Amino acid sequence: MQEGETDEYVNVIRAYQQPIYRYCLRLLVNAQDAEDAAQDIFIKAFESIRHYRRMISFSSWLYTIAYRHCLNLLRKRKYQLQLLPRLLRTDAAAESPEQSLDNRLFSPALTAALAALSPEDRSLLILHIFEERTYAEISEITGQKPDALKKRVSRMKEKARSLIRDWREEEPWNGNNQPVNGNI
Repeated sequence: MQEGETDEYVNVIRAYQQPIYRYCLRLLVNAQDAEDAAQDIFIKAFESIRHYRRMISFSSWLYTIAYRHCLNLLRKRKYQLQLLPRLLRTDAAAESPEQSLDNRLFSPALTAALAALSPEDRSLLILHIFEERTYAEISEITGQKPDALKKRVSRMKEKARSLIRDWREEEPWNGNNQPVNGNI
């Protein structure tokens, strides 16, 4: 594939398109931004495939591109300042099965907790929990040591749990002593 065989690259896109899109969606929290980012990531990967070295897995190499691309988008657009309103907005378009699953996985409390984390910390949690990447793979993606990642992810999990507890305690209630959004 490194010799420019575009037919083989189609298979790469088929294999990784949904996982990369889901990663981008969880990090960017906007379907259109995630689609655009995934497309950009595959273009960047295709253009730089000659630089891929088999010292790390292809999957980790691709996630490295995705990790850097999404963090750059978040920095460029000052996305973190605009993130919370976007998280709470619902899109009127019909949901795909993947979006439906994501909506169930992303409760308002979890969404708010993730929004409160820095983009780097949020990305680490998404890679470890949702993308089920090992610390060794995340190390390849981020360039950080696995032991340091374990500690950092552990701290981020605890911070997210605390934020979720705080959010649920502050959840608005209606007059019938029921949460407004029907959760809990």
